[in-house]
Amino acid sequence: MSRKIRVAAAQVGAVHKDAIKSETVKRLVTLLQEAATHTIQLVVFPEATLTTFFPRHLFTSQEELDTYFEHGADISQSPDVKPLFLEADKLGIDFVLGYAERTPEGKGYNTCVYYSASEGKVTSKYRKIHLPGTVEPFADPEAVNQLEKRYFTPGDLGFKAFRAPGLVEGATKKSSIKPGESTVGKGDPILGMMICNDRRWPEAWRAYALQGAELLVFGYNTGGNMAHLWGSKPMSPEAAQKEALFHSRLVQQANSYMNACFSISAARCGLDDGKYDLIGGSSICSPEGHVVAEAKGVGDELVWAEVDLGECRQGKEKTFDFGRHRRVEAYGMIVDRTGAEEAELL
Repeated sequence: MSRKIRVAAAQVGAVHKDAIKSETVKRLVTLLQEAATHTIQLVVFPEATLTTFFPRHLFTSQEELDTYFEHGADISQSPDVKPLFLEADKLGIDFVLGYAERTPEGKGYNTCVYYSASEGKVTSKYRKIHLPGTVEPFADPEAVNQLEKRYFTPGDLGFKAFRAPGLVEGATKKSSIKPGESTVGKGDPILGMMICNDRRWPEAWRAYALQGAELLVFGYNTGGNMAHLWGSKPMSPEAAQKEALFHSRLVQQANSYMNACFSISAARCGLDDGKYDLIGGSSICSPEGHVVAEAKGVGDELVWAEVDLGECRQGKEKTFDFGRHRRVEAYGMIVDRTGAEEAELL
């Protein structure tokens, strides 16, 4: 069954530390307007889209730190960000937006939401689970820090797949099911959201695939040269950037294939403050692991394609038919053990 939708990754270039949030939002609105010219139905924005990637900085002032967070239960009512939601309503385009969330209880989360234009509200929220980096900055003053573990709490919403209404015409609804009718692959699209480092962990992809996910979406801020963070071997900045981009493509293509789903990745990229290099590479991948569309540069750019969710069925029902081929009795160690323990010495 053909179920075509038009989707896009909205790549966002450099956002400096002193950038005004409302001005950054204007850039996002421009990308959304461009999407409308291609009749795009869903746009995916990057991780922490609204500001520079502030976890690279050590803040001693709580007041200054809090300016990088969104406060309040409903981001669609944020004065700085509301214009984006209003434009989405006007254009009839769904979108995914990443931002730093400060809860009423004072907790910080690296968060993204799905906004449904047809519903006129946020219909799903995800909080990043796999937080990379350290609590304390590196001793080397030349190192690029990654202090997500200092500023954020690991997500508490799990990997919950959801359906996005209004994207596929004629999608089967619960109210219209006939007795004995199979609805597999016929309903509204099933989506899952991740954020940046989550994409490196196969457990996240598989958790969504076990809920029938057909489209996984995620934004990222990935440094082009993070040797202190990853402990990688010495290499030139150019080689390090090439390596980072290779790994970003690798995990997206491989996991799209192994979980028989489309995926959309959106980068916050470019040279923040003239010194912090972030890779581009925003892309759309098919269930066979092929790159359908990819960014050409490291600035604001819309990467789009028409995808047919019906193409997920081959992988889900043949190559990776979980119900027939998975052997859960052999996988216990995956959830019983967190860290690696070497096999006993001979």
